[in-house]
Amino acid sequence: MGDKKAAEKAAEKAAEKAADRSAAVPSAEVLDRLFATVQSRKGADPESSYTAKLYSRGTAKIAQKVGEEAVEAILEAVRGDKAALASESADLLYHLMVLWADAGLDPAEVWAKLAQREGTSGIDEKKSRKRDPN
Repeated sequence: MGDKKAAEKAAEKAAEKAADRSAAVPSAEVLDRLFATVQSRKGADPESSYTAKLYSRGTAKIAQKVGEEAVEAILEAVRGDKAALASESADLLYHLMVLWADAGLDPAEVWAKLAQREGTSGIDEKKSRKRDPN
């Protein structure tokens, strides 16, 4: 029972800290602007735009870059280097946005999934997913 209270208190503190931070730092609008920029690079000259170069290399290469950036973020988290983790996380989000745009997935679809899951235990959410019989 004490563990549950401690977890609730920790969650409250984290929420308060996030609210304080959000007043001082750019928020989700940055992601919206990034996605608009990423979309605008479709069909651009690969010699003048890294994003256009990624698109020209195809979905598999874009997905590979997402994986590479995820691993780099993980390594920085394990090292405990917050500044490097922030930088690698930004790279990961950028490459994820390129992957979404390449697939025709609007970030609003991802945000809607997150909103559906809000308030649901991660364990319960995972149990609710349909299992692939193969």
